[in-house]
Amino acid sequence: MQKLIVSTCGTSLLTNLAGDMERRQTIIRHANAKHRDQIPEPDRSVLDALIEQMQQALEEADGTQRARLSAELNGLQRYYDNRLTGQDIHWLIATDTWLGEATAQAIGKVLSAHGHVVDVRRITDLRTTELSEFRIAMSELASLCAREVRGLRAGGMHTVFNLTGGFKSVQGFMQSLGMLYADESVYVFENAREMLSLPRLPIKLESAVLVREHEWLFRRIAAGLPVSADAVRSVPETLLLEIDGEIALSVWGEAVWAEAGDDLLAERLWPSVDAKVRFGDGLEASVHACSADERRQVNVRLGELARHLHQPDFNPRRLDFKKLRTAQGKSTHECDAWNTGKARRLFGHFEHDVFVVDALADGLH
Repeated sequence: MQKLIVSTCGTSLLTNLAGDMERRQTIIRHANAKHRDQIPEPDRSVLDALIEQMQQALEEADGTQRARLSAELNGLQRYYDNRLTGQDIHWLIATDTWLGEATAQAIGKVLSAHGHVVDVRRITDLRTTELSEFRIAMSELASLCAREVRGLRAGGMHTVFNLTGGFKSVQGFMQSLGMLYADESVYVFENAREMLSLPRLPIKLESAVLVREHEWLFRRIAAGLPVSADAVRSVPETLLLEIDGEIALSVWGEAVWAEAGDDLLAERLWPSVDAKVRFGDGLEASVHACSADERRQVNVRLGELARHLHQPDFNPRRLDFKKLRTAQGKSTHECDAWNTGKARRLFGHFEHDVFVVDALADGLH
C-alpha cells in the first residue's frame, strides 16, 4: 500500500558539510534569506559552492554516509529498514528560504532516485525570529494537515510523520498535529540505533462546535489582529497561548480553525471583526448572492482590511487596498475581494478613522 510520509526538513545537511567555522557563519548569516539574489557576493558564491558540494555528496554517498550527513534521510532509511527503495509519496516540509528549499530539494533527489514521488512544501515564515510570523507558519501547517493529510487518510492512505530532522520548534508542533492526523509519528534520536514510533491518539476535535461558539475570537486571530486576555476568559485554555503579551492560537486552536474555519466563513457575511471597519447598508445583500467560496474570501479579505488599517505596512497583493483615481459615488478606495475567475472588488470610504465598506462590485477598468 502506498504511504504518505511527511518529513520536517532543516539545514543541518548544509551545516554538516560546511566544515570550517567561517562557512558555518555564512550559513547562519543568510539562513532567513528568501531568495538567492538577496545574498551579496562573495557569500553567495560560497553558498553556491556549498550547495553543489551537498548535492554531489548525496549522489556519491552510500546509505551509511547519507544517514550521517542528513537527519531527515537517517530517519527515512531507518523507517525503510535501510533499503530506502519504494513508491511512496513524500512531502518535505521546508522553510520559506533559499537554503531551506535547496536542502529539501537535495533530499528529494535522493528519494526520487529510489522510486518515490516527492513534493517539497515551502512553508511561509517557518524559519523566522518573529513569533507573530512564526504563528502564521504554524497556521499554514495546521491547514495543510486538516485539509490535505486528513483527506488522504480518509481515502485509506497510511500517513507517517518523520520528525527526525528539522527545527525543534517545528518538530514539537508537528508532533502535536501527528496525534490528530498521522497514523504514526517516527523519530530517531541522536546516536540512537532504534526508531521510535508513536501511534495516533484515538481522539477527535469538536471543531465546528468550538469555532461557532468562539467565532469572533477565531476570526480576529486568523486576521492577525490583537486579542486581549480579558476577551478570551471563556475560551478553553488548550486552544490558546500567549506570545509577547498577545493571545494566539495553540496547536489545538490552529487545528480546530483549520478544520472548521472555511465552512464557517462560507456561510454568510459575518459582522465586522474590528471597529475600524463598518459595513454599508447594501453590502450584506450583495455578498449573500455570492457562492460559498466567494463569501469565504470576502470574509477573509475584510479581516485583512482591518489588519491593514491597524498596520498600514500590511497590504499584500491579494488585498491591494488603494485610493481610487476617481471617486465612485461615496466610495474613494477599493481592495480585492477575490482575484480569480470573475474578480470582484470591495469599494468604500473613510468616515474619520473608520472605513465603511459600501459595495461589492466589478473592478474598474
